[in-house]
Amino acid sequence: MRRCVRGILFVLALSGSLLPAVPARAAEEQRASPAPLERLFDNVAVSDDSRPAEADFDGAGASLSARDLTAAGWTPGRNLTVQGARLTWPRRQPGEPDNVRAAGQDVRVTGRGDALAFLVAGTAGTEVGGAGTVRYANGTSSGYRLTAPDWRTGPLATKAVALPHINRPGGQLAERARLYVVTVPLVPGRAVASVRLPRAAGLHVFAASVRASAQGWTGSWTTSTGGYSPVGPWTDRTLRLVVHTSAGGPRVRVRFDNTFAAAPVRIGSATVAVRASGAAAHGEPVPLAFRGAAGVEIPAGAQAYSDPLDFPVPADTDLLVSFHLPGTVPAAPVHRLAQQRSYVSGPGDHAADGSAAPYTSVITSWPLLAGVDVAGGPGSVVLLGDSITDGDKSTPDANRRWPDVLAGRLLSQSAVPRYGVLNQGISGNRVVTDRYPGDGVSTDGAGVSALHRFDRDVLAQTSARTAVVFEGINDLRWDTSAEQVIAGLRELAARGHARGVRMLAATILPCEGEARCTAAVDARRVTVNEWIRDGEVFDGVLDFDAVVRDPARPSRMLPAYDSGDHLHPGDAGLAALAGSVDLSLLVP
Repeated sequence: MRRCVRGILFVLALSGSLLPAVPARAAEEQRASPAPLERLFDNVAVSDDSRPAEADFDGAGASLSARDLTAAGWTPGRNLTVQGARLTWPRRQPGEPDNVRAAGQDVRVTGRGDALAFLVAGTAGTEVGGAGTVRYANGTSSGYRLTAPDWRTGPLATKAVALPHINRPGGQLAERARLYVVTVPLVPGRAVASVRLPRAAGLHVFAASVRASAQGWTGSWTTSTGGYSPVGPWTDRTLRLVVHTSAGGPRVRVRFDNTFAAAPVRIGSATVAVRASGAAAHGEPVPLAFRGAAGVEIPAGAQAYSDPLDFPVPADTDLLVSFHLPGTVPAAPVHRLAQQRSYVSGPGDHAADGSAAPYTSVITSWPLLAGVDVAGGPGSVVLLGDSITDGDKSTPDANRRWPDVLAGRLLSQSAVPRYGVLNQGISGNRVVTDRYPGDGVSTDGAGVSALHRFDRDVLAQTSARTAVVFEGINDLRWDTSAEQVIAGLRELAARGHARGVRMLAATILPCEGEARCTAAVDARRVTVNEWIRDGEVFDGVLDFDAVVRDPARPSRMLPAYDSGDHLHPGDAGLAALAGSVDLSLLVP
């Protein structure tokens, strides 16, 4: 559990730690006034492919390819939104200083939000990091710890973008170069005035900004990107995706994610409508805008939020989000198991068509679209899980996943806030092991591990108040030890607590009868569940195991709850899970 010492909260996250806020000391060593980051640039990371010797990112003559960055949409001065943070790729030409080596510099960074975001990479051959300080406008300060993975060996699963080459004076290498966005917590509600960087040899900072909090917005629907998969290919087609809201509100914005991509994707136009039936809209679809424009190009690894739109979104209702893809899209970020039919048109921009007639093909995945937010509301509950949360074996097109049933329960009561419910389940997902490697086109849509997607799929979600972690059976079925799963769950709890998120855990369901659910797997499952129940690491426990197990044989599900494959509950079992949740546990 979180502990307070003399009224000060100490928290720890994988990417950084928030140290206690203390009054700034007037007697600190004299320093120059904080300067904008670009005035402090002292290293050249990017080279023209024809002049690679003009840059030396790592001290050994290696550098990033300007051509590769352009191909990814990372052009000089380009604004990039990653993990909800808006950052600017340096407005510098190849061969000009474009990053700062962290050595305790004071940087002018202003704003009020929930996190401080850095665009970084290490060049020490391993991850590098150190402690820094945030100074606030009211004269107080807080500490943080920033850690950057290495640009050549860091995990592809957590990178913001990977480039296909590394430039060297002697020739170009066909080797992945990685850049990362790392966030660290801020003291809530305080306006940032400046940031002191760590002193860490090999830690390079390209950009920094305060991630604005999503105050005034509630997440109503979301899905997790499970991989970068072959699609279509689609050329001059319009996708009409069907999504089901949890919370409602008077205004709407949507989010598109180009996660895991190597190239930009262009959305020519987009609309939102309440669904009538099939691909038909109730009324005329309403255009969405992106910083005032009808469309948007999303760089590789980045996101795009639509402008807020006055559009009443009903709770517990199907929406149609339609968007035109004018170019050729052979692969895209995809959530594979939608359990919902959506639609693809014939040639042309049909986003504004209310009729179903142009939509001649059906898909059962959600490409590119990642979130729908509504104005107002109390915030969101995020459910991080695997196929059981994803709704595998629930009735398609019926919204009978357990997160949907939980959302219905919240809407029908008034004892606790009517939170939005965000389903971040991915079929096949694991706690500690990546199924999708995090880079490249792949048919595996089971995603990167919960540890690797936690920052993106939980901490960066709109107004996340509480998170439920309901994973582990896939790790255990594929020979991960109970101790490794427990260590992963412990880390997730710590990282959530570091950002002020209430963290709940659900016990793992029995699965005797499924081919990989051996007696040894069940023994490991029992060990993990005992730790969840007794470990006092999470803020509360949802004992889903106790809800669905057969009292006469606790290693298997009750037949009435079993979908028939002995691993996934059917509609009745999913409803039982949602019905068992003590709603008061969701309140921070």
